[in-house]
Amino acid sequence: MATGNSVTRSNKLGPAERAAAIDRLKSKEVDILVVGGGIVGAGSALDAVTRGLSVGILEARDWASGTSSRSSKLVHGGIRYLEQLDFRLVREALTERGLLLQRIAPHLVKPVRFLYPLKKRVTERFYVGAGMLLYDIFSYTGGRPPGVPHHRHLSKHQVMGMVPSLDADATVGGITYYDAQVDDALYTASLVRTASFYGAHAASRVRVEGFIKVGERVVGVRAHDLETGERFEVRAKQVVNATGVWTDDTQRMVGERGTFKVRASKGIHLVVPRDRFQSAMGLLLRTEKSVLFVIPWGRHWLIGTTDTDWHLDKAHPAATAADIDYLLEHVNSVLQVPLTREDVEGVYAGLRPLLAGESEQTSKLSREHLVGHSVPGLVVIAGGKWTTYRIMAKDAIDAAVDALDGKIAPSTTHEIPLLGAEGYKAAWNKRTRIATAFGLHTVRVEHLLNRYGTLTDELLDLIRDRPELIEPLPGADDYIQAEVVYAAGHLGALHLEDVLARRTRISIEAWDRGVSAAPVAARLMAGVLGWDAEREEREVAVYLKRVAAERASQLEPDDESADRVRLEAPDIVLTERSAMGDSATH
Repeated sequence: MATGNSVTRSNKLGPAERAAAIDRLKSKEVDILVVGGGIVGAGSALDAVTRGLSVGILEARDWASGTSSRSSKLVHGGIRYLEQLDFRLVREALTERGLLLQRIAPHLVKPVRFLYPLKKRVTERFYVGAGMLLYDIFSYTGGRPPGVPHHRHLSKHQVMGMVPSLDADATVGGITYYDAQVDDALYTASLVRTASFYGAHAASRVRVEGFIKVGERVVGVRAHDLETGERFEVRAKQVVNATGVWTDDTQRMVGERGTFKVRASKGIHLVVPRDRFQSAMGLLLRTEKSVLFVIPWGRHWLIGTTDTDWHLDKAHPAATAADIDYLLEHVNSVLQVPLTREDVEGVYAGLRPLLAGESEQTSKLSREHLVGHSVPGLVVIAGGKWTTYRIMAKDAIDAAVDALDGKIAPSTTHEIPLLGAEGYKAAWNKRTRIATAFGLHTVRVEHLLNRYGTLTDELLDLIRDRPELIEPLPGADDYIQAEVVYAAGHLGALHLEDVLARRTRISIEAWDRGVSAAPVAARLMAGVLGWDAEREEREVAVYLKRVAAERASQLEPDDESADRVRLEAPDIVLTERSAMGDSATH
């Protein structure tokens, strides 16, 4: 709990809270147990607990360690779905975008402007402009203003003034529009913490290794605490399977064939320094298969994404040299000075959980979601997209409560902000005063407010007690040492990788991918988590092997060889794999 002049209060999501959650789950049946700690699982836990239900959530690795930390980091309606005439999905996503921007997480979700460069003077401007107009109209249908400006048409002269690095031959003008962006991993951790604040029992690094059945009914799970080695059972009236690309694997543990199948599609992104080309906004470019985004990301650009089938290791999808070259080739087609491999400071790969269909092309598979209840006691939620996670969670819990006795309240998550959101605008308005009081640069306070909102008070309390925590991390000047301590003590980080890859984005933003920051961050975490010197060294060594394996895999020509090289780095939790591989319960 924050002290001093606090704006808000919050329970921590730290090691003591994790231990208490496991003790509670071992001892007493819960109404709802969510399996999977990505954005949909975390959203489901918050939805259920705020209806007044007793709730547990288990995650086999770290919160958001799968798909939910490796997205394009956009909260958007999906311009390309308009062309596919999927108007319902676009409207739903745009409604959620407005809600996230203005109510649920204004400190984490921010407007971002894009340029669509036009190559044909009349027909393309009319066609794309009509789509953008429809996009704007849909954004108003959710009962509140969209929270972002309308689209605008620009002449070639205006485009070149705003994007000086654009190749003059690549455009005859453009259309600008707005969407929103988010730090997907930090949002997910904050969502879990918010669920915990309302009473959910949350534990990461707990792998579900089987389901408990009475007759044909699922009544709980067999769980394995990967931190302690302890195995235990959790009883639940309803279990929600929210494991994303691992859905099919999890269903096999029940001994039943799933009612629908999920297909993994790999998408990679490049991280490039902001100074490599000049532009006042992001870019939306057409490719032969889909679209490509160039997204402003602090002092960086994110360039992505690809869209290819993936049948290999789901925990560590690997980017290949061909993937990287594909993105560079397409973005260079519109730039005056081409980017090279040497300009790329970070690369990450993620998997989309697409509902399998008739199409052989993953770019044409549905981003809709489905809820199934084929086995009594078990609800499965699959498909969907990051932006609509709240709707997916609501639908999953609706299905679960249908099977519970008594009258249960409807979803209220459209009214519930994340911790740190309430009072954010007022805190933002006094950011200069906060900076002066703590001897910080205003930009540093803005960085903290845009990550933690009014919970920035808790970080400032840490700095008040330990002034040295105000220092930045080596090789990662955007982040201060207090953020590492806070990640371990308040945001559920249990390992060095959790902090460098997800609570911060140092692993993709720093030129050395966190190698310099690793020893300092490990020492800071040790003070919170009680590590000895040997444990510190092991955490650093495993992280450095991860970085080396990722770099090496990105030189390989194809998925199979990249996957093989990436898997040469061990996971930090060195436990035996279950019979089905690296368990589906992520």
